[in-house]
Amino acid sequence: MSLNILRNVKLADYTSWMIGGEAEYFCLPTTVPELQEALRYAKANQLPITVFGGGSNILISDHGIKGLTICLRRFSEITTEVKEDKIYINCLAGTAKSELLKAFLKNQLAPALFMAGLPGDVGGGVVMNAGVAEAFEPREFMELVDAIEVMTLEGEVKRLEKSKLTIRYRHTDGWQPHIVIRALISWPLVKDPTILQQVRDANKLRLSKQPLDMPSCGSVFKNPDGHKAAQLIDQCGLKGFRIGDAQVSLKHANFIVNLNQATAADTLAVIEHVKKKVYEDKGVSLTTEVVKLGQFNL
Repeated sequence: MSLNILRNVKLADYTSWMIGGEAEYFCLPTTVPELQEALRYAKANQLPITVFGGGSNILISDHGIKGLTICLRRFSEITTEVKEDKIYINCLAGTAKSELLKAFLKNQLAPALFMAGLPGDVGGGVVMNAGVAEAFEPREFMELVDAIEVMTLEGEVKRLEKSKLTIRYRHTDGWQPHIVIRALISWPLVKDPTILQQVRDANKLRLSKQPLDMPSCGSVFKNPDGHKAAQLIDQCGLKGFRIGDAQVSLKHANFIVNLNQATAADTLAVIEHVKKKVYEDKGVSLTTEVVKLGQFNL
């Protein structure tokens, strides 16, 4: 068997929050045939499957994940082609968004500015329709995507055109119950010689406003209609609110940071407290961008 299936792997090491228990079974496929092999292994051993990518938008239970956890962070490949008046980019789901950033920067294209603000990988970009608060164009990931490829749980690869997907704020539907394995991206070849400096300036500003030097999942809450989540949380005096080692960032109120040994239980308790307080004080319901994985409520 070419794919290495591991037992009892600590999942905190594979998430940007550095939180989470163990995977009962775990693998890191790098190619389409290896992913198919992982699915065959799970089926043969009657194991439930959990799939995640770069681990930047997930909260894994302290009790870990039963069955086979498939991490796609090494499932990475990117090719670019410039044809006539467009750039075409074909990338596997585990490709870091920073690789897309490089491709757009090299060609001096507008999506570089948007891409500089996004952590994680291409698959997460598709699933969450990742975006930024700034009024950039583009500002949401699915604006770049023409089509995706998915793998069924039987290992068959299918192409889904963008028109077959339902795309909303921070969410894409229509690919389930399959696994997103590839994004086919294009953008008009309209060069902007100032884009490199714009990216540098944006990164400097982001570094001053966001706790990028601490483990976090990025933004925790979606922005409710007509509001900014960070502003609401700040106005409720919640910056610095802490349970265990999970803390609402002192720098940016829509980040919850892991000060050292935060648990999923700590983090979830902070999330629930923030939601309750904002609703009590402001009458606004916050919803999370974060996806919970594993055994909660035990």
